[in-house]
Amino acid sequence: MKLTTMTQITLDGVMQGNGATSDDRRNGFERGGWALGAGDDETREFLAQTFRRAGGFLFGRFTYELFAGSWGSIDAMREHPIGVALNEAPKYVASATLTEAGWKDTTVLRGDLAAAVRELKAKPGSELQVHGSGALIRWLLENELVDEMTLIVVPVVLGQGSRLFPESGPDLAFKLIESRVDSKGVMIQVYRPAGRPRYAKAA
Repeated sequence: MKLTTMTQITLDGVMQGNGATSDDRRNGFERGGWALGAGDDETREFLAQTFRRAGGFLFGRFTYELFAGSWGSIDAMREHPIGVALNEAPKYVASATLTEAGWKDTTVLRGDLAAAVRELKAKPGSELQVHGSGALIRWLLENELVDEMTLIVVPVVLGQGSRLFPESGPDLAFKLIESRVDSKGVMIQVYRPAGRPRYAKAA
């Protein structure tokens, strides 16, 4: 399986609190729910199709618990095409502290996470997908385990919140392989990692 990530972000790179306003208030965050209602019908269908083609899902602990408490527990959400995909596919959560995973078909990955992810990627199937899970995505990128990255860019600026890419960190280059803008101004950009950026030589 190839490892793919999908992240909703703002124009200023924030990924925190895209869902319900009460989902994520860490570090005093107060501007949740910024992605609710964003995107047109084609974008919502794109999202549903993406979830449906997953051979498995990989989460960090915080996102896993959010998804388990919504897509995995609320009947109306379980019956949605995204909920069906999530509940039918195997789920993996990277956590050194989670002792019990109550969501059906969940495996907690402990120990050597890089080896565990490589083992999952070696399994047959279409995609091992990561949704949300910002810290996990950053770690996967640093360890060169991401094959493809999709950004759903919502045209808002929040001015606060956790960003997908921190102010300091490793430098990464990407190749754009697909791009579209929907009727509501939401951009879908699909990238593949392409090593490190090239810099101008010092004079």
